[in-house]
Amino acid sequence: MRFLLRPGWMAAVVAVLAFVVLCYTLLAPWQFGREAEREAQNQAIATADATPAVPFAELVPAGTAISEDDVWRRVTLTGTFEPGAETLVRLRVVDGAPAYEVLTPLRLTDGRLVVVNRGSVGADQGDAVPEYAPAPSGQVSVEGRLRLNETDPQDRAPLTEGDTTQIYAADSRAVADATGATPVEGVVALEEGQAGVLNPIPIAPPGGGAPFSNFSYALQWLTFGVVALVAMGLFIRLELLQRRGSRSRAGSLRDQLSGRDGYGTDTSTDTSATDAPGSTGREPGGSGKQDSLTS
Repeated sequence: MRFLLRPGWMAAVVAVLAFVVLCYTLLAPWQFGREAEREAQNQAIATADATPAVPFAELVPAGTAISEDDVWRRVTLTGTFEPGAETLVRLRVVDGAPAYEVLTPLRLTDGRLVVVNRGSVGADQGDAVPEYAPAPSGQVSVEGRLRLNETDPQDRAPLTEGDTTQIYAADSRAVADATGATPVEGVVALEEGQAGVLNPIPIAPPGGGAPFSNFSYALQWLTFGVVALVAMGLFIRLELLQRRGSRSRAGSLRDQLSGRDGYGTDTSTDTSATDAPGSTGREPGGSGKQDSLTS
């Protein structure tokens, strides 16, 4: 198997082994982790659904931010919306169509400012901001779910278009940068039927997808690793068989040229004795019987 030391074969073997290691140490574990995260989020949503709403200050005391442990919990807030600090989240997709999400800060009775996601509105005319209902004036009491800040991977700056301020993630920090407000870190997504709600944000784990989809993806990566090893083994076997066949054909040709294979040798029986003149062709010991019959 010295052919495996050739550069082409060495590169192929290294590439296959690297792919297998990648499947088993990174890609499959990553998908298993995503599945575990999805299951934890589903459990958190189920727990939150079974737990009555509590005042916002009970889960988020003054001077603190929304905690990951409290995500999806339902809270009640009482205060006044501040439309002057309203911000739109652009480039969203709802039911397969482009949309905006409307973030309107709510000034609580304890003086803190909380960014409230009032829901989405469809962008029916491309990039044009659609008309949507304004936040109600005066003091309101609403119910929503605690959410962590999102993060814009590209860290894009806020965009001012007409009389609207737009950002790229539902992020209270981005609202602060765009408007100069100082809200609590985190967002509260309004529930359906609340004052000022538009099209409520769906309650689903980040990333979406069907249950066990990440688990199946992980199994696929494990299978790909096995297939890669089997395929490499088959290619090596085929190469060995081809090389053995080539040597066998070369040896056969040399035997034919040298006459060692017996090709062209006269193998007929020597008939000189029976074909000699005067031979009767009688078997030994049979002449007496023949003579008695003819006499």
